[in-house]
Amino acid sequence: MHRKLIDYYRPKNEQEQMDKIAMLQFIDKNNDALTRKNLVGHFTSSAIIVNPEMTKVLFIHHNIYNSWGWVGGHNDGNPDFLAVAIKEAKEETGVKHIEPYNKDIIGIDSIYVYNHIKNGKFVSDHIHMNITYLLVASESEELIIKEDENSGVKWFSLEEALNIIEEPRMVPIYTKYFNYVKSL
Repeated sequence: MHRKLIDYYRPKNEQEQMDKIAMLQFIDKNNDALTRKNLVGHFTSSAIIVNPEMTKVLFIHHNIYNSWGWVGGHNDGNPDFLAVAIKEAKEETGVKHIEPYNKDIIGIDSIYVYNHIKNGKFVSDHIHMNITYLLVASESEELIIKEDENSGVKWFSLEEALNIIEEPRMVPIYTKYFNYVKSL
């Protein structure tokens, strides 16, 4: 199922065209592509959460990356990328009512993850083959920090969000998604 979802996805630019080819090849050669058991790389699901007016984005301050950014997480064997993105969004922000803008993937990205310590264990360098969705939530909902993963949850204007990111490699990715949001 997950291979078809990626196969049907229409890339928006050259980066996505190349990442799509790499993802499909990875799936074909790795039956554990959806799990962290594959130490070279694995699939993750992320979300850009916007308010109904699509003028603000809900970001979390990631403990591992020490930067503000999107929500998301590992698929851990689940081929339903959208369900994973919604689950992670709720867990990481505390927002209870999050809906998909639609069920379409808004983008794909292969993201290099530097080695780090998580839950007291060393995690080697690897690739996150990431599938991204657009989710919508109300700014009036209570935001709750998930202390084991983030140290902040906050709404930012799309322009403001690009100025608070501490991971320069993520700026082009977020810019791509914010431009998509502005085009709707």
